[in-house]
Amino acid sequence: MVGALTLLVLGTAFRPLDPIRDAVNGGLVIDARLERSLGYTVVGPLSGLLDAMTLFTVGQIIAFTLWSLGLYAVARFVRRRHAAVSIGREAFYAVSAFVALLLVYAAAAVLPRPMAQLIITRSDVIAVDFHTHTGYSHDGRPGWSAADVRDWHAAAGYNAAYITDHATFDGVKDALPLDTTVAGQGFTLLPGLEAFYHGEHVNILNAGVRFKGTTTADMRTVDDQALLMASQFPGLEPVLIETIPGDLSMMIPAPGPGAPGVRAIEIVDGSPRGMSQARRSHDLIVHLADSLNLALVAGSDNHGWGKTAPGWTLIRVPEWRGLGPDVLAKEIERVIRQAGRAGTHVVERTTAGARPIDVAVTLPAVLWTVMRTLSSGERFAWLVWIWGAWLIARLVRSRSTP
Repeated sequence: MVGALTLLVLGTAFRPLDPIRDAVNGGLVIDARLERSLGYTVVGPLSGLLDAMTLFTVGQIIAFTLWSLGLYAVARFVRRRHAAVSIGREAFYAVSAFVALLLVYAAAAVLPRPMAQLIITRSDVIAVDFHTHTGYSHDGRPGWSAADVRDWHAAAGYNAAYITDHATFDGVKDALPLDTTVAGQGFTLLPGLEAFYHGEHVNILNAGVRFKGTTTADMRTVDDQALLMASQFPGLEPVLIETIPGDLSMMIPAPGPGAPGVRAIEIVDGSPRGMSQARRSHDLIVHLADSLNLALVAGSDNHGWGKTAPGWTLIRVPEWRGLGPDVLAKEIERVIRQAGRAGTHVVERTTAGARPIDVAVTLPAVLWTVMRTLSSGERFAWLVWIWGAWLIARLVRSRSTP
């Protein structure tokens, strides 16, 4: 096992993959790179594998679980051929193994650990998250505050993030007085709201601040009449973003200036179901964006779980560091309204494929992808961890042998 893992770590260096890619065509990213800190590198196996698990689709979660259970069953079968074990003890081992697997999933969701950070190499480009939540959302992590949202996004390399809670502006209100000069870089929290628009989930940018009253009183549904009135002035229309998962056939795009409707669509969404549809409907999403001139965006859809950013929306905003939150929000909206499809560039983490054949071999496919995206420092860390664990195991075995 040690030799095989060593060969895998060293061999994949000859088939490297960039850890980030263009979300539309899978190509190389020119204006940004992914930086992994010393802390991230030192715990390389933990960082890489937990990041990969955080970005699983629903199918990959199921397949990974089945692979894990299957490998455990094979290992126990082989073990029983050499040493008989009582049924009661075998049941205890099986339950313990399943609990251990659940703890691994829990670690991916809640374990504090260093984050990989996007570094943009152009001074006039910012990274934006159009979809994130605080604990005020009904499905948010309890106690997940606006300050937590700020720190999470700054650590991931975002320059701006929209708090789009469900049916409340409380998270936005908490964000307004925060110091957003984090880690020496400019960062801004911006207001938004997630609501239903003809049955589909949409994020309304600047809802509750410049665009007030665009929803029903319970803030759960877009008010068609109010949206129509607010969209009367070309260049000032509320920006609605279609989120995934959803029924894309029900999406209502804005037909042009001075009209209500959706003006952007997610091609990256960090929830397991969102990741599933992003892979399954990738070509359809790109086609809709191209044919309807919709901006493509990324949404972490972070509710306080995990330490991995699934994607970043890159937008050109000259001299953005000198802009206040309201002016920056106006500039972002202006780009989406005027440039549409050409106004954004979405970058995503490189992950294992999600075609049926890829999902069927999830465990080896994920391990292969993680290995190919390792930096030189991470490869060294992997080797240290692999051989260190082997030496410790040998030492323990030698001391326990009479």
